[in-house]
Amino acid sequence: MRLYLSSFRMGDRFGELMRALGPRAKVAVISNAVDFIPAEDRTAHARTVFDPVQHFNGQGLDAFDLDLRTFFGDPARLEATLDGVRLVWANGGNAFLLRRAMRQSGLDALLRREVSGGGLVYGGWSAGAVVAAPTLRGLELMDDPEVVVAGYDPEPVWEGLGLVPFSLVPHFGSQHPEAEAAAQAAAWLAAQGLPHRTLRDGEVLVI
Repeated sequence: MRLYLSSFRMGDRFGELMRALGPRAKVAVISNAVDFIPAEDRTAHARTVFDPVQHFNGQGLDAFDLDLRTFFGDPARLEATLDGVRLVWANGGNAFLLRRAMRQSGLDALLRREVSGGGLVYGGWSAGAVVAAPTLRGLELMDDPEVVVAGYDPEPVWEGLGLVPFSLVPHFGSQHPEAEAAAQAAAWLAAQGLPHRTLRDGEVLVI
């Protein structure tokens, strides 16, 4: 398995991911897509709603938080930190903020090299999924590209990772607050003739 791209949280094919990783596989969990949310609110959400690190660990994996901000401008140290990691997982939030973090830390270049070569599995939901596309054009109808916090480059990164040859639109046709925006994004991509796939919550694209 190279890619596990979900619309919402872990999706309905999580067993396939577990079998591909094997027991005690190391998982780096990235939550930079929600860096615009105050830390205390993020902590409360993880404690009372859903904590991806705890979820992975509860399934017998060895997961840890990886804050890409601590690696901005230091891709060599990031690569060393990821030594032995089998899955890099990116949570939902603002796709443009996540994409900035990937570029500033050098994770984007590392993923392109290691995922294509089979050294890493990349997965994520919502924002974590859509950045795998060739471009983030059209996703501004769902996420604000101007959202930045301290330490981030102000300019949006419109280029995706290019791990799949089409755009992804999560939350399509779902009971989700962004479902209407997802329909607008899908319609825009179709009007532009850009290849894309929609994902309903629960659906996962596995490659």
